[in-house]
Amino acid sequence: MRKAYNAKNAFVSGPYSHAIDGGDYIFFSGQTAMNTLSKDDAKEIQDDIAAQTEQCFKNLFDVMEETDLTEADVVKVNVYLTDMNDFEAVNAVYEKQFSAPHPARTCIAVLALPLGANIEIEMIAKARTK
Repeated sequence: MRKAYNAKNAFVSGPYSHAIDGGDYIFFSGQTAMNTLSKDDAKEIQDDIAAQTEQCFKNLFDVMEETDLTEADVVKVNVYLTDMNDFEAVNAVYEKQFSAPHPARTCIAVLALPLGANIEIEMIAKARTK
């Protein structure tokens, strides 16, 4: 049976869990900034990729708290962007989220994301031995 983790401050926008314990690894579902913001707050940052990126990480780290892991346990990050022109702005926020050595990462351009988001981030973390 799957063990699921869900954050108190983020909602799911479909039939999925925020994170699933995969034994040696914890798999974190993608988070957008829109997964926690009111419609008014979401409108305010619609054109601010840095603010959206920061909120994605806040959501992910809220879920991570439920798993008793930290940023140091993250081994892989996938970033989905609707506009690759935002790559540098995302990197400026991203580099502040992790200490060196940084996790492996993939960044992919996509046509669109749920809830009108411009960025979605998902992670994989190494589970701690219990």
